[in-house]
Amino acid sequence: MEGIQDLVERLRAAGVPVDEGVAEAMRSVDPRDFTDHDTELFLMDRPVPFLVTQTGAAKTISAPHMVATLLHHLEIREGQHVLLLGSKGGYLASLLDCMLGPNGAVTVIEPHPEVLRHTRDRMEARGSMGLLRALPPDSLEGWADFSRRVDRVLVTGAIRMLPPEVEALVEDGGFALGPFGGPVHQRLLKKERQGDAWFDTDLGGVVFGPMDLSEAERSPLDPLSLAEHLEDLLDLMAELIEIEDESLDRLEGLIIALRELPADLPMLSEDSSEDEILEHPVMELLMMEMEWLGPMWPLFGDFMSVEISSPGSPDDDDDGMIGGHEDLVP
Repeated sequence: MEGIQDLVERLRAAGVPVDEGVAEAMRSVDPRDFTDHDTELFLMDRPVPFLVTQTGAAKTISAPHMVATLLHHLEIREGQHVLLLGSKGGYLASLLDCMLGPNGAVTVIEPHPEVLRHTRDRMEARGSMGLLRALPPDSLEGWADFSRRVDRVLVTGAIRMLPPEVEALVEDGGFALGPFGGPVHQRLLKKERQGDAWFDTDLGGVVFGPMDLSEAERSPLDPLSLAEHLEDLLDLMAELIEIEDESLDRLEGLIIALRELPADLPMLSEDSSEDEILEHPVMELLMMEMEWLGPMWPLFGDFMSVEISSPGSPDDDDDGMIGGHEDLVP
C-alpha cells in the first residue's frame, strides 16, 4: 500500500517500537483487503472501520501505532501458534501469518457472526503462508487435547479475564497479551504462564472497545451495561480524585439497583418515542437519583472522553494523548 513505508518511519521517529519483522509485514499486508471503508485515516495513524453491523455498531482495525505496539510485545518467532481473541477483520491475523512463516499457525476466535463471516471472506481472498483460520468460540471446546498448543494469545478488545479454556491451551512459558478491564478503561497486560501460575506485566493504560461486538450493540439504557460503565468509572475516578463517602455510597447503591432490574426490559431504539424513553425503568431509576447524580454527570463525561494518540500522523500539530487508544468507543 502506498504510504505505508512513510507511516512506518513516522512511527519509528515518534518512538513506537517497529522492528523490521513488523515493518515488513505491514508493507506486505494491505489494510484495504480487509475493509471497504476509506483507509486514508489509517495512514494518518488512526483506527479504520472494517465493518458496520446491521444494528449500526462499528468494528475497527486499530491505529497503526497500536498494531505495532501489540506485535512488538507479542515477541513473535517463526513457527509459533498464535491465538487471536477477536478478529480485527483479519488484518492482524494476516500480519501475524507473514511474521510466523509457512510453519506457523494463526487461529482466530470471533464471537460475532457478522464479523466472523467478514473475516473468513477477507482472509480467504488474500491467502496465507501457514495455517490461518477463523472459528467461532464453541470451537474451543475439547481443545485441551489439541495436537498443537498455543504459544501466544492476543486479545484484541476489552476483556475482564482470560477464559479458562484459553488458559488451558497456553504452553508453559507462553503468554497472553491484551487490554484487561472494564468498558471505560483497561490495562494492557502481558500474562505469562509459568507452570500452574500466571505472572502479569503491566504495560500501561489503554481504551479498547469490547472484544465481543455484541456488547456494543446493547441498548444505551441496558441496565447491566450502564452498571458496568458506572462501576468502571468509579474505579477510575477513585484512583485520581477524592470522592465523598456519601457520593460513593450513592453510586454503589445505584450500581446495585441497576444490576437488580429485570433482564427482560423493553429495548429502545432510535425510533423510540420520548414517552417510551422517559418511562423506561432505567430512566425512571436515574431520574429518582438526579438530585445528587446530576451535578456528577459532567464529571463522568470528562472521565469518559478519550484523546486518540496518533504519533505516526504526518501532522506535526497532532496533540493526541500518547499511550492512549480509542477503538470502538461510542
